[in-house]
Parts: sequence; C-alpha cells; structure tokens
Amino acid sequence: MLSKLVACYNSTSLILRIFIGIVIGALLGVVISSQEWIGIFGDTFVGALKAVAPVLVFALVTSSLAKGGTKLDRRFGTVLVLYMVSTLLASLIAVAASFIFPQTIALANEASADSAPAGIGQVLKNLLINAVSNPIDALARANYIGILVWACIFGLALKSIAGDGTKQMLNDFAEALSKIVRWIINLAPFGIMGLVFTTVSSNGMGIFKNYGTLLAVLVGSMLFMALVVSPLIVAITLKCNPYPLVWRCLKQSGITAFFTRSSAANIPVNMELCEELGLDKEMYSVSIPLGATINMDGAAITIAIMTLAAAHTLGIVVDIPTALILCVLATLGACGASGVAGGSLLLIPLACSLFGISNDAAMQVVGVGFIIGVVQDSLETALNSAGDVLFTATAEYRAWKKQGKPLPDFLAK
Repeated sequence: MLSKLVACYNSTSLILRIFIGIVIGALLGVVISSQEWIGIFGDTFVGALKAVAPVLVFALVTSSLAKGGTKLDRRFGTVLVLYMVSTLLASLIAVAASFIFPQTIALANEASADSAPAGIGQVLKNLLINAVSNPIDALARANYIGILVWACIFGLALKSIAGDGTKQMLNDFAEALSKIVRWIINLAPFGIMGLVFTTVSSNGMGIFKNYGTLLAVLVGSMLFMALVVSPLIVAITLKCNPYPLVWRCLKQSGITAFFTRSSAANIPVNMELCEELGLDKEMYSVSIPLGATINMDGAAITIAIMTLAAAHTLGIVVDIPTALILCVLATLGACGASGVAGGSLLLIPLACSLFGISNDAAMQVVGVGFIIGVVQDSLETALNSAGDVLFTATAEYRAWKKQGKPLPDFLAK
C-alpha cells in the first residue's frame, strides 16, 4: 500500500503537488493557526536546502574546472556581459515603474533587521573580504562569493595535478549532491505547506491586501523583465524568436525556483535543463553556479523599488541623475546580495543612504520587505534562476551561429 502511494506521489506533476501543498497550508493556517508544529515542515525544508546548497556550488565548480575548463573561451565572457546588462536594465525598469506608479509605505514604529552595509565602498569591501575568506568558514556561512572563488582556485589547481581517478571522484561527489537536492525538491510540497501555514497563521490573509499596490509594482516590474526585456536581449543577440527558449526556462527553472526560493538550491534543476538544451557541460557547469551568485535581476528590482517607496513616503523629491545613480548602486548591490546575510532586502538601507534617509526608517522598510517576502522573494528567485539558464543558452547558441551550426529545432522555428 505504501509503495503504491509513493509511486502515485512521484508520478504526479511536481507543480500540481506544490499547488496542493499551498492550498492545504493556507487552509490549515486559517482553521488551526495554533498548531505551530505544522510549520516544522517548512523550517526543515528550508534548512535542508540551506545546508546542501553551499557544498553543492563548491563541488560543481571545482569538479567542472578540474576535469575540463578549456572551452570557456568567448562564450563565458558573453554570459558575464549578459548577466550584468540584464541586471542594469532590471534596475532601470524598477526606477521607471516607481516614477510612473509612485508608492508609499505605512512604516511601523519599530522594525528590526541585521546590520546592513553603510555605503557602496562597504559593499565592495565586503565583496573582497568575502572573496578571500576562509573556505571552511565560507561554506559554513553560505558565503557564495567566497565559495565561488575558492572553488575556482581548487578546481584550477586540481586540473594540473589530479589524476583521472581523483577527477572522477569529484564528479561523482558533485552528482551525488545534485541527487540529494533533487530528493529534497521532490519533498517540496510538504515544506511549502509548512511555509504557507506559518505565513498565513502569523500574518493572516490580509498581508496581501495591506501591501497590495507595492506588491503589484514589484511583481509587474519582474514580469516585465521576464516577459519583455529578457526576451528582447535574447532576440537582439540571436536574431530569432526568443519566446520558445524563454517559456522553457520559466517553466522548467522559474516555477521550481519560485517555490524553493533558493537560486543555489535550484542549480541541479538548471543544469538538467541545460543538458536538455544541448549545451556544453564544461560551460554551463561553471556559468550556472556563477549566475546563482551574480545574476540578480530580481534583487536589483527589489532594491530600487523599495528604496524609492521609502523616498516617496518621506516626501523626498528624486531627480533623474540621482535615479540613474540608484540604478548603478542597485546593480552593484544586487551582485553582492548573496554575500550579505539576508539577501537583497538588507541592501535597501545602503540605497536609502543615497537620499539621506535615516537607518531607522530604512530598517522599517526592510521590515515591510520581510512581510511581503512570501511573494516578492519567490518571484525574485524565479526571475534570477530562469535568467541563469536563459543567458547561458543564449551565449552558447550565439557561438553556434558564428560557427555555422544550426540552432535547435524548437528555437529555429
């Protein structure tokens, strides 16, 4: 009987299972909000993802560089350019949306959060410090900038001295970690049920009404980026209809990332999709983990919109030159978000300092961000993760065209 239930569970679409988990979690949050033990499912799910993701990134990059890494050539440079251009455009979209639909926030009397960087110099300093931090400490604190740097160093060192047996062992270790993440994601419906239960039981369904317009601007900007701007970048680069590739990335990467809320944990999903797209493994096994660290379109949008909402709330007039500086600041800050505890929200005070907004007021905005994070953070992660595959594939297919190799059938139509 149990084996039949497990078989039925595994044969059902993950998206359908997750939807059922959301419904059950919301209903339980309304009906039996006092049963806090249900939230343990969510805490366990998030904890498992957080535990395995740093080791996974280190193993994947190290293994890839140790056994190969000779084919990164110009494609890798193209991926980096696409990552940075898309993040800058995302911040410009967010600023434009905030000017067209200015938002204000009902600030609470008190709000708390971890310490945030005090300026762009502090952000750059944090990036450098994180890059050269102790590798064991980087893994323990999920410092992805440090993890990425040390993985590259170890991978390149092993490439010249490791034998075939060692390289195969590294590859097997990376594959094992990827399989573990797939197991965890397969149990996502239970974890998401717990997360939704905790959110609804703590804040009630009114959370979406109280900050509805702010959420609408955030969601609208992210959707515009995902459905208009990113496809436009692909179309200009490949000179073809980008939407078959865009839809595939959103469906197979974005939806999963929306519910797991972790770009790093979604790496195995993205790498499996890259394999389906026929991409070079030596390329995507490095660009995908890198994208999970620096490709942060959603984070740039969050930083810019929340900062301008704080400025509008306090009656601060924002001119165009200052708004453009904010775009650059949001872009740089977003790239370093994974190296700062709390992600993109804790970079809001940095951007607020551009307008002379006090740290107390900025931290209240951060508090609001944590409240709406159930939607904002999910969509932000989906946009970031889908973009990792989208731009990796775009760089690869661009190289194909230059070599006279035809594009895949689904994209060439």
